[in-house]
Amino acid sequence: MIKKAVIPAAGYGTRFLPITKAMPKEMLPIIDRPTIEFIVNEAVESGITDILLVVSGNKNAIVDYFDRNLELETILKAQGKDFEYGMIKHIGEGANIHFVRQREQLGLGHAVLQAETFIGNEPFAVLLGDDMYVNHEYPAIKQMIDVYEEVHASILGTMEVPHSHTHLYGITSPKKGETGKLKELESVIEKPKPEDAPSRSAIGGRYVLSPSIFKYLRNQERGKGNEIQLTDAILRMMADEKVYSLDLDAKRYDVGNKVDYIEAIIDFALQDESLKAEVLEKLKKKI
Repeated sequence: MIKKAVIPAAGYGTRFLPITKAMPKEMLPIIDRPTIEFIVNEAVESGITDILLVVSGNKNAIVDYFDRNLELETILKAQGKDFEYGMIKHIGEGANIHFVRQREQLGLGHAVLQAETFIGNEPFAVLLGDDMYVNHEYPAIKQMIDVYEEVHASILGTMEVPHSHTHLYGITSPKKGETGKLKELESVIEKPKPEDAPSRSAIGGRYVLSPSIFKYLRNQERGKGNEIQLTDAILRMMADEKVYSLDLDAKRYDVGNKVDYIEAIIDFALQDESLKAEVLEKLKKKI
């Protein structure tokens, strides 16, 4: 059973400048909770017990958020604010949360490589902090973990994107004759031009990987964007072992995209009974 997960959270967040000059993009709130907490909760709800957050030197707010604040807890208890006390005390509960610093931002592959000692010789999950998936009954990474238990091979979580968007994603190429939600792959290409894309099946920020990935990441040459690309290492791994893609059954929000981020806030507000009526009324007036 997969019990460890890696969450890369060291990027600069340039799409949300200037706020990300002083605030980690992973701490941008969906109403009153940062996006990173939703990613951590997805892992916990999927049975993950140990989570490594890969951060950079300017991401201390993430570390502080998942740490205890005993002074604030004491004040809330003294004031009889038990509900608020419970909210902050249970942040990240259910898993051991660890941190490692990525000293240089050299790409996703390099970020995952920082987890090698933490992972050891176990299969593990990777959840990107820019991608929020919502399926309250069956979390996205849990879907992949369950399939891993059947196939015992690396799995890439995928979604279908428009042809014009293939240059934004790693794109998968299934083996001939492979159909359905689970497909064995022939190759993956990092951010191909639409005319070069082998499919519209894009890697959507969720992975379950064999520990052998580290063997390829250690000597992976820089690729697209002069970065160490995880997809390049996965492609090399395919020469030695099977890799699958799994179409995820969940609502995805790319919270690194401003429009998706706004949509996530609206959707979560409409699911909150204390906010729903007023938010609906304001939306009706705006429309």
